[in-house]
Amino acid sequence: MSNTTTKSTSAIAWFLLILLALVWGSSFILVKKSLHVFQASQVGSLRIFSAFCFFVPIFLYNLKKIPFKDWYKFLIVGCLGNLFPAFLFSLAGTKLDSAISGALNSTTPLFTLVIGGLFFNNRITKRQLYGIILGFVGALMLVLAGKEKISINLYALLVILATLLYGINLQFTKKYLTNIGLDSLVITSCIFMTIGPVSGVVLFSSDFVDRLSQDGALPALGYGVLLGVMGSAIAMVLFNRLIQMTSAVLASSVTYLIPIVAMIWGALDHEAILIEHYLGMSIILVGVYLVNKSS
Repeated sequence: MSNTTTKSTSAIAWFLLILLALVWGSSFILVKKSLHVFQASQVGSLRIFSAFCFFVPIFLYNLKKIPFKDWYKFLIVGCLGNLFPAFLFSLAGTKLDSAISGALNSTTPLFTLVIGGLFFNNRITKRQLYGIILGFVGALMLVLAGKEKISINLYALLVILATLLYGINLQFTKKYLTNIGLDSLVITSCIFMTIGPVSGVVLFSSDFVDRLSQDGALPALGYGVLLGVMGSAIAMVLFNRLIQMTSAVLASSVTYLIPIVAMIWGALDHEAILIEHYLGMSIILVGVYLVNKSS
């Protein structure tokens, strides 16, 4: 590969990183706004179902290309990287500020590295190990922030669980879905075809339709649909493309910027952001930096 091609690929990768950070960094405030009217399970399922609807025509157009023998791979990636985290983040959003969710989301590269080392034979250097330790110290600070005595915010742990699933999903995607001869758009459409119907059943078996008559329902619905189309559908296409272009750990480094965007939205929405939050986020990002410096 020529130097010009390498530089071009690197520039595209950085552009995708920044764009994804803006989209995903804004997703936490969208969850919060949608929760003003809808339940956590409805926000999560609306997010996935909206993305599913977006992908239906793309999936049908590419039907002849689809390797149906790999359906279980698409289902695993869909559940780990989209369905379960969507519900976890929505439930966490009922008791956790959006800025803090965004900050905790930055533990994703740490889990990506740990899972890669434990189950995918990826080598972890001493510097990366220090980064992992620092990252989890920062996460612990966010979980305990604002407490007069030591107590754990269980809703913060839901975000940690979601990032663990992201880490598993990133390694699985890199190993099993990047070399099957499909572009990221088709791959992502296949993923959402496996989980979209499930989210639709969850959504429409609830009182979702009844809630549409409440005050503020239309904006809340708009936030949820935007969350699905931009935050799950289009962003996942870009992210899967980024994984194909780079390593799973580097791709997960979008979380460098996500907390910054989430914190800005949180501040604009008058959320109480403490010094412990800034300190914890900074420690996490130093850990993520060490992880990627050795990758």
